[in-house]
Amino acid sequence: MSKIAIVTGSSRGLGRNTALNIAGKGVDVIVTYQSNVADAEAVVRDIEARGRKATALQLDVGTLRSIAAFAGQVEAVLRETFQRDRFDYLVNNAGHGDMATIADTTEEQFDALVNVHFKGVFFLTKALLPLIAEGGRIVNLSSGLTRISYPGFSAYSAVKGAVEILTLYMAKEFASRGITANTVAPGAIETDFLGGAVRDMPDLNKTFAGMTALGRVGVPDDIGPMIANLLSDDNRWITGQRIEVSGGQVI
Repeated sequence: MSKIAIVTGSSRGLGRNTALNIAGKGVDVIVTYQSNVADAEAVVRDIEARGRKATALQLDVGTLRSIAAFAGQVEAVLRETFQRDRFDYLVNNAGHGDMATIADTTEEQFDALVNVHFKGVFFLTKALLPLIAEGGRIVNLSSGLTRISYPGFSAYSAVKGAVEILTLYMAKEFASRGITANTVAPGAIETDFLGGAVRDMPDLNKTFAGMTALGRVGVPDDIGPMIANLLSDDNRWITGQRIEVSGGQVI
């Protein structure tokens, strides 16, 4: 029986790359999107072209109402599309960036970061926990900016730090069911995060490349395959860990 993964925020960027690499390992995928259904359906087609089953569901991880509806949809899709009552892997990837100094950060910006990156991860995982199979895997996305500081990322990095602590508690509390939980912390990546700033602004790209031992910023193909590998049975003995995938950022 094939495994099933849910990858949040997988209609684009790092989430898309992760979903495709997971499918390349022979895993079926539930793709989630916030608003762009066309991009999500394109990812579904790409996964199906790899010989795996896939479907796309709408999810706004920043609202509890959306999370509750999503959990019900997952239960139905598992039964109707996959003929299963459980899924195996949850990758909490969905998120956004907001760059501002502490002095300039608004309450609206702060609340949005907390709701999506921390509260959303907490309550989505809680809602889906009854549907995760024994021996399952949870991967929460953090950031290389929880280990170092860079101007403008105080609130973003703080909520990612909260996710890292949450992951430790997931690893402990879910261990009786054989479920592992780990954090993957990418460094600077060329995606449309922050409006594509690292990808499209040469000076910022150069700055982060200069902070990295391997001399460049990352691309989605540096991260997606690593997450897919972490989900495999070969890594069943890894839990409660923060794994930075940054090319040696500030070492």
